[in-house]
Amino acid sequence: MVVTAGLIYLVVVGAYGTSPYTTNVGYSPRQPVPFSHKVHVGNLKMDCRYCHTTVDKAAHAAVPPTQTCVNCHSAANPDGSVANSAIHTQSEKLLPIRQSQATGKPVEWQKVHDLPDFVYFNHSVHVNSGVGCVSCHGRVDKMEQVYQAEPLTMSWCLDCHRNPEPHLRPQEFITQLDWEPAEDRQALGARLRAECDINPNTNCSTCHR
Repeated sequence: MVVTAGLIYLVVVGAYGTSPYTTNVGYSPRQPVPFSHKVHVGNLKMDCRYCHTTVDKAAHAAVPPTQTCVNCHSAANPDGSVANSAIHTQSEKLLPIRQSQATGKPVEWQKVHDLPDFVYFNHSVHVNSGVGCVSCHGRVDKMEQVYQAEPLTMSWCLDCHRNPEPHLRPQEFITQLDWEPAEDRQALGARLRAECDINPNTNCSTCHR
């Protein structure tokens, strides 16, 4: 009886711990501005680093300031002259951007990929080691509204640390989400791992500090 109850408990805990409800897979909060990654990244081929400027320089991936949006969506240049290439300057969808520009208050973007406070993750280390954006964030170039595509659990991260080769790519393709290698992915990853001396740590203190 005790053994049976114990097994049922483990099954229930395991199922709950790996369910989308727990891991937030599919989580897609509504943003104050309906920014379409499908349009900007997919159709217009904008590089991820144009908006997320610190992703290869710091632990966090910066949320773009209002001025980044204004660069394309304002009718006026910073010097006051008329912008000839302005896009959708009077769109209702961009009202929060115009209000932010006028008041100086930032747009309150909602975080999609939010790791627990006890987890340390450094974006620049991964990006500069050859891990493409798509490995963690999925095909955002196909997302009208961004959602969490991967579980981002400890076991999921450890799987990559133990076998990083499938996720490694040349630096020039880091933000190219649809990139496919011309050779065997595992072989390419093994070569890049050796060339760049990539040895991911699996010690607890790597992420739990």
